[in-house]
Amino acid sequence: MNRSARTDSTKSLDVANRFRDSPAMTHHRTCSTDLRRVDPERNMARFYLLTIQPTLFGGVSLIRNWGRIGTSGQVKIETYDRPDDADRAYRRLERIKRRRGYVDPHDVGCKGLV
Repeated sequence: MNRSARTDSTKSLDVANRFRDSPAMTHHRTCSTDLRRVDPERNMARFYLLTIQPTLFGGVSLIRNWGRIGTSGQVKIETYDRPDDADRAYRRLERIKRRRGYVDPHDVGCKGLV
């Protein structure tokens, strides 16, 4: 910062930013579940990844990524206004995939966003 007497601005760059993350952005949580289904007899090696993330505008996104293990697969993003709706869809999709034989090699779990 230029601290000389001759400055062309009365604004300081060190002043705290008035535009911080919205309360909606700081209170959402992020969840991620990685599921796999492998059956060598059927030449099946699939993955299914579910992730919940807050959006920049106060909503919540449910991100689904699926495909054959070793590929980037396909992605679908659904945006919800309410976190409860996203959580409900997340649990429903996870339940459906587990019923179809998908298992978790490791569970990333849920973490609060800071």
